[in-house]
Amino acid sequence: MNSAMKEQIPPILRPDNVVAVALADLAEKYQLRLSPLSPVTVLSAEWRVTGISMNTADLRAGDLFVAMPGKKTHGARFAEKALDLGAAAIVTDSAGEQELANLGLPLRVPVLLLEEPRKHLGDLAAFVYGNLEGKQPKLFATTGTNGKTSTTYLLEGILRQLGQVTGLTSTAERHIAGEVIVSRLTTPESTEMQALIARMRERGAQAIAIEVSAQALSQLRVDGLHFDVVGFTNLSHDHLDDYRDMDDYLAAKAELFTKRRADRGVICLDSPFGQRFAEASEIPFVTIAMNTTVDAGVAADWIVTVLEENPRFTSFELVKSDGSVRISSKVPVIGAHMAANAGLAIVMLIEAGWSAQSISSAIANGIEAYLPGRTENVATGNGPDVYVDFGHSPDAFLNTLAAVRHVTSGRVIMLFGADGDRDATKRPAMAQVAAAGCDILVITDHHPRFEDPASIRATLVAAARAHRPELEIHEVSPPEAAIRTAVSLAKPGDAILWAGPGHQDYRDIEGVRTPYSARELARAALKEFGWS
Repeated sequence: MNSAMKEQIPPILRPDNVVAVALADLAEKYQLRLSPLSPVTVLSAEWRVTGISMNTADLRAGDLFVAMPGKKTHGARFAEKALDLGAAAIVTDSAGEQELANLGLPLRVPVLLLEEPRKHLGDLAAFVYGNLEGKQPKLFATTGTNGKTSTTYLLEGILRQLGQVTGLTSTAERHIAGEVIVSRLTTPESTEMQALIARMRERGAQAIAIEVSAQALSQLRVDGLHFDVVGFTNLSHDHLDDYRDMDDYLAAKAELFTKRRADRGVICLDSPFGQRFAEASEIPFVTIAMNTTVDAGVAADWIVTVLEENPRFTSFELVKSDGSVRISSKVPVIGAHMAANAGLAIVMLIEAGWSAQSISSAIANGIEAYLPGRTENVATGNGPDVYVDFGHSPDAFLNTLAAVRHVTSGRVIMLFGADGDRDATKRPAMAQVAAAGCDILVITDHHPRFEDPASIRATLVAAARAHRPELEIHEVSPPEAAIRTAVSLAKPGDAILWAGPGHQDYRDIEGVRTPYSARELARAALKEFGWS
């Protein structure tokens, strides 16, 4: 990893005060056996661990080092570095044991054997950090192609309004009892997730909202956690570079709705895959849908109806299908899809045991939540509205463009690029949806990674022009210039939707995290062109 890029990655968060765990207790619970290579034959009371790591870059003195097979090499090859850093013990499999034997290291700490260690990593970490059954706060998880981050923030916002001390982990941020920390590059590994939960517990968190991706489930990153209530937003074309097809993608997300993962669930039926997701659930669940979906013949337990949309908020009503419960509130962002996300969050809390009356009273004047980079209007003054959004799929474009169109009196200018080295099959559809939903289209770069950005743009431009030949289309690189072009084309009453960057403060260019803020660039462009 580039050193400059590494320096910008926030550190793993752990509890400040740790309780040492007896290695003998860990070994007994998970049936670990001592390797013949181990310098000790009995795990006496002196052998204790205070943390757990699978990566020497994050290892601390006192950690249990779990050496696992990786894509390119086995973690056991890093055992010498782990020992130098102060690892208190090593857990590995038979292949790792052979690697250790080949290395001929002077092993100073116990070496324990566990086959398929990744499958047990989350449970090991939960034990080390004391996140055991009966000791965890209430845990909520949300999955789906789009809306899971927004739902997670809205869920946490309502919990705070209900008087709870909260925690949150999402692609954007980690929240720990009011403290806000930028997230690391990916969904946390199970060791990091368990350390984070322990830190939240230490700070008094009573309820934690967690965004869970399909990849997090497939890669066992939320192992060791059991959720009180889980939510499903929707499923649409995305991540087919990681999954064979949509059926495979659905199955990966449906893993969250299994008995080993959660107690209860709430399923949104607004996407075509909603009913299929419900059929795949192993746990008791209730359903929710927009009134437009219900009008189309879909039956749901809870119904969301939008009451008003304007550039600053969306008000809505949530009604139980039998009419026995009505809750009205508003979210500080635009779009019917955001009202759907809020409805999902509310029903998840009801399923967790909060009364509808207490929730209704707490959010009567609106849900207090800041959703970074989610249809975030960064404009101030009398100029065009500029919405910065994290959406990067055809369905996300469709919903957000519709929301912007609904609250815009003038033209809608769309600005976007596509990720390099990610699912390329969705790019034409992204361009087609963008072209269909805007009045002027500006195509630029996003995270090219190791792909040729000009080639990505060419694909997007060709698909947009083929879909709507008469549309005014501008191809501008880099995005710093593209936003200036978009603002230069805007008039009073117009709106610009910049899709893709959202909350992120960098662009990935050939493995280097280049500092970059769409929000600041948009504000600077507005100022440059005279909009106060």
